[in-house]
Amino acid sequence: MTDIAVNIAAIRKQIEQACQRVDRDPETVRLIAVSKVKPAVDIDAAFAAGQQLFGESYVQEFRDKAPEVTAPVEWHFIGGLQSNKVKYLRGQVAMIHSVDRLSLAEEISRQWQKLSQPIRVLLQVNVGEEAQKSGCEPAKIEELARKVAALPQLEVCGLMCLPPHFDDPEAVRPYFRRMRELAVQLDQLQIPGVAMTELSMGMSGDFEVAVEEGATLVRVGTAIFGARVRKNG
Repeated sequence: MTDIAVNIAAIRKQIEQACQRVDRDPETVRLIAVSKVKPAVDIDAAFAAGQQLFGESYVQEFRDKAPEVTAPVEWHFIGGLQSNKVKYLRGQVAMIHSVDRLSLAEEISRQWQKLSQPIRVLLQVNVGEEAQKSGCEPAKIEELARKVAALPQLEVCGLMCLPPHFDDPEAVRPYFRRMRELAVQLDQLQIPGVAMTELSMGMSGDFEVAVEEGATLVRVGTAIFGARVRKNG
């Protein structure tokens, strides 16, 4: 068994244990392997170990790497997205996690209308209200949800966040809890085209806490593939 396979098995066990602690069905949590800055061979190895969902953050890297991946993986785009680069994702990803403004949603809608098929999107919330981070302010998320859901070919299926970083995962718990509360509030509004079925939150250092607080998608990279060097793209 490769190191990647061992790591995936360990993470799945941790997810299962986190679910048990809060009486959740482990089947309600899906693992996204964050494969940015990792080669296609690592993605194929992870797929061979049973991993199917992969998250990329840089459009140019994704364009170059995706054709090299031989396995039939499901791609999710999880990084900050410029409207002029949306066209390169058209038809290539199953979900976009980082919709944080109406102008971006409008471009995604335009591109997917060309395919006559819907795209699932998550609304990114700046849950810590940090000036340096992308994401819609919590107080404005209802307005954004209503406007995005009205666009053709977009299915709003939940929320995503990048909370403030803390060395202690417990310090992040209130932000994950706030995300769950926001999702419940939006769900209760019964906005047409909005279904709060997904909560994308939690990374290598805090995904267990995220699961305990309701995450349905956890984005784990370093704990699967090892440390990476960030690059632009």
